[in-house]
Amino acid sequence: MSDIIEFLKTRRSVKPRDMNGASPSPTELETILTIGARVPDHGKIAPWRFIVFEGDARKKAGEIIAQVFKTKNPDASEQDITKARDSLTEAPLVIAVVSSIKSHPKVPPWEQQLSAGASAMNIVTAATALGYGANWLTGWFAFDRDVLAGLGLKPEEQLAGFVHIGKSTKPNEDRPRPALADLVTRF
Repeated sequence: MSDIIEFLKTRRSVKPRDMNGASPSPTELETILTIGARVPDHGKIAPWRFIVFEGDARKKAGEIIAQVFKTKNPDASEQDITKARDSLTEAPLVIAVVSSIKSHPKVPPWEQQLSAGASAMNIVTAATALGYGANWLTGWFAFDRDVLAGLGLKPEEQLAGFVHIGKSTKPNEDRPRPALADLVTRF
């Protein structure tokens, strides 16, 4: 069995709270993003783009998230507002994968969204292959139009998710996986 197959069979997500301050170097980040862009893309239209949050940019984005949360939840506790503010600060690097649908006569929107999802998974896989922990997450703010506008998304764009990347601070245990017998049918 090749090392790649074994790697894919054992890949696991790492919770952002279990990541430390070590993040990919600029060269590693370029590799991760390059691999994120190497996904099925029928029509060669690149129906996705990336927003990189590192350093203080994570806090700046958190302020946008917290402000929207506070506006929409005027009775929210300070603890809940702080939680919203810290949404992107646990991992040292966060990459937002934006689904950016293009008008195309042969490539329907759902296929373009799948391409954005494949891009997010490639980013997770590349970061993991480089020795980092990674986790693809969303959360309420990934679907809130006010937050998305604050992060620079156009009205027609959606967020496929945030990929949190950093070094794992503890051993990562696998979670139960579904049995193939429950998932596979033959035609």
